[in-house]
Parts: sequence; C-alpha cells; structure tokens
Amino acid sequence: MLSGGPRSLQGQMLLAIALALLVAQGLSAALIWREQNARRVQLTVNEAAFRLIEQHGTDGRGDGRNRQRRPPPDDAWRLPRGLRVQVDSRSPEQPGDRRRSAETGALEEVLDAQGVPHRAVLVVERIPRADPVVWPWLLHVRARLESYGDHPPEGRLIIASIQRPDGTWLTARILTPGKEGPLLLSLLMQTILLYFVLVGAVALILRRIARPLRALTGRVEEFARERSAEGQLEPEGPDDIRRLIVAHNAMEARIVGLLDEKNVMLGAIGHDLKTPLAALRVRIEAVEDDAERARMAATIEDINRSLDDILSLARVGRPSDPLEVTELSALVADVMGEYEDMGEDVTLGETVRIVLPLRATWLRRAMRNLVSNALRYGRRARVSLAREEDGEGGACAVLRIEDDGPGIPEDEIVRMMEPFIRLEASRNSATGGTGLGLTLARAIADQHGGSLDLANRRENGRIAGLVATLRLPIHPAV
Repeated sequence: MLSGGPRSLQGQMLLAIALALLVAQGLSAALIWREQNARRVQLTVNEAAFRLIEQHGTDGRGDGRNRQRRPPPDDAWRLPRGLRVQVDSRSPEQPGDRRRSAETGALEEVLDAQGVPHRAVLVVERIPRADPVVWPWLLHVRARLESYGDHPPEGRLIIASIQRPDGTWLTARILTPGKEGPLLLSLLMQTILLYFVLVGAVALILRRIARPLRALTGRVEEFARERSAEGQLEPEGPDDIRRLIVAHNAMEARIVGLLDEKNVMLGAIGHDLKTPLAALRVRIEAVEDDAERARMAATIEDINRSLDDILSLARVGRPSDPLEVTELSALVADVMGEYEDMGEDVTLGETVRIVLPLRATWLRRAMRNLVSNALRYGRRARVSLAREEDGEGGACAVLRIEDDGPGIPEDEIVRMMEPFIRLEASRNSATGGTGLGLTLARAIADQHGGSLDLANRRENGRIAGLVATLRLPIHPAV
C-alpha cells in the first residue's frame, strides 16, 4: 500500500492516519475498558451487598427492616447456597490476596446507606485454587463437566467480608469470569476492520492525488536536467492538482520560449561580433608598428576568448549533444596527455576505471579549465580519479585537481564560482583569464547532475595549495 515509500506524500499520509487511528482506538479501548471495569465493580458490589444484607437480616442482627427477598443475580458459576455466605470468627484474608479498594469503598457506601452496622469492610481477589472453601467444589464441578466433554471457563474469586459489631466476619464469595478475552478480541477485530476500511479508502484517495504529483515531479526533474521536454503533462486528479499541472505547463512553455529566444539572441550576438572582429584582425595587418600590431591582435584574441566563454556558459544549460557512455579514466588520461605534450608540469595520479554516460566535449572543457587554473595559479597540477560512496546508497566518480599555489581566502571561495570573479583584478588574460573558467566548470558539473567544490589544501597548519573536487553520480546500472 505504501507504493511511494515512507518518505512520499502517500506513505506519510497513510502512516499518519494509521498512527492517529491507533491512538484514537487506544483511547476508545481505554474508555471502554474503564466503563466495563466500572460495570464489573458495580455488579460485584451489588451481588456482595445483596448476599451480606440478606444473611445479616436472616441472622436477626439487622435493624429490623422488612427486606424484600429475591434471588441473587446469576454469576459465572452458581455457587451452592452453603458456599455463598459464611460466618467466620476471624478475617478471611489470606497471604497472596489482592485487595480491591474500589469495591471496598463502594460496598461500604451501600452498607452505610442500608443501615447495616459493621466495624470493617474487606474486599479481596483470590485465585480459586487457593480458597479452601470453593476449590473442592470447583474440582467436583470440573470433573462432572469434563465427563460430558465440556470444559468450564476459568474464573476469579471475589471475597467480600464485613466485621460485625460482635467481632465475627460475615463473608460472601462470588465467582466471576476471569478472562477479558472476548472484550479484547472484539476491540482487536474492530481495530482491524477500521484499519482496512478507513486506510483503504484514504489510500485510494491519496493514490489519485499522488499519481499526478509523481508525474509532475518527474517532469520537473527531467526539465531541470535537460532544460527541455517533449509534449506537456495531461491534467488529471482533483481540481487543485489539475490547476497546478496547467500552471506548470504554462510556466514550462514560457521558460522554454525564453531559453529559445536567448539562444537565438546569443547566436546573433556571436555572429554580429565575430564578423567585425575578423575584419579588424585583417585591418591591423596594415599597421606598420609590429609592437602595436601585436598588442591589437592580443586584444582581439582576448575579446574572442571572452565571447567564446560567455556563449559556452549560456549554452551549457541546454546542450544539444546527447549523453554517451564514456570511460572517464581514459578521458582524464587524454586531457592530461594534451598538457604533457605542451610541456606543462602535470601529474596523473591514481585512477580507477569508471564508465558512465557523459557529454565528453563539455566535460573535457571543464577539466581543461580546472587544470589550466591549477597551472596558472599553482605552477603544477596533480590529477586523480576515484570511486566513492555518496552516503545515500549510491556511488560517484570523484575527480581531484590539486596545485601548489597560494590557495584562496576562505571567505572568497564561494564567490570564486560566480561569473567574472577573479582574485587578480587586472583583467589581463595573461595573469587571470576572463573569470568564467570555474563558473563554466561548475555549470558543466551541474549539467551532469554532479557538483564542483573548492577547498584549500593544508600542510603543517598552513595553506599548501588548492583542491578542486569534481563529483559525478554513477548510474546504478553502470
């Protein structure tokens, strides 16, 4: 029934209703038990009072009132008249008896109301087999019933006694049913029936609500990953859910339209800017001063590089190329080989073979940005690839790029992920680039459902470099 799991809306609602029903049924059972117990106490008191008052009047020790004779109420086992009431010279209480304070107080009130003189009132509960008066009779009755193939129910013995003014004790014995099994079974069956009826009905309602919500959640997750989705959700479920789906469809269509408009605008900007930049590159060839011509060419290249980074950052949210199963360790080794061929100080450390769906072109660019930053600010780059558990039952590929640079102030690490943020504020591409490298790398990690984190590497209490950690989730089937 908990098809969505205990963390889903349907699961939590059903658990909450089941718990509330359990509490309500527990309170109801307690009230019923209390009422039954009060009724049992009243019946016991009435039976004991009737026998004691009747015997008291028969003995001629009463107040002379003419009491109406009537047969006593029937109990579980009808005791012979000789065993119902007896006169004892001392208190009938025995070791192991359990005093019944509620019955004692109620019996004393009845005796006072009827004007029966007494010095003390005692009501105890005793195991029938421990009573020397009742147990022999019970054995006889059991033997007789068992001879007919019947089995008498277990009972409990209530002993009510009053001490009369002359010091003797007038004692009444009452056998009552000893097990509350029928009552407990009735409450249990009632609870089970309520659970099946109420929880079943609520489960059907929640299923009708949860199904379109799950579809909407899946749609939003797909849109968050791909920034696009084919078709639209069909509104279903209650009116509130239908309105939510209709509103989501409208919002999704508007977002897709804005993204498409942005791509068209960026394409136009790229075309309109790169064309005059190419024309400028041709015109500067006519400049006779070689130093001036080189500076102008470098400026144009800076503009082209910045433009490429801006366009890439804008398009990374809606990639056109599909995911392809790629061996990540081979991709890492290939990128490191490029830097080795250029004579850069790079080291490929320990790696493990990991295969997962990637957009290799984008991930290659993210790695290049991270390695280039390590070389620019930390003089060398050490790269390693490991497989680690993510703490939620899954695994992820962890790519670490370490350098030996000055690190980043702790209060600036978060800001370094923002566009156009550089620790070196000169905007000179020779000393710091455009300030989009880390932003683009993080966007590519997000595109793959992963993350990018920066942290200072410390040795002997001081900053010894920076560690960039790129995490990519590994699909369970990979």
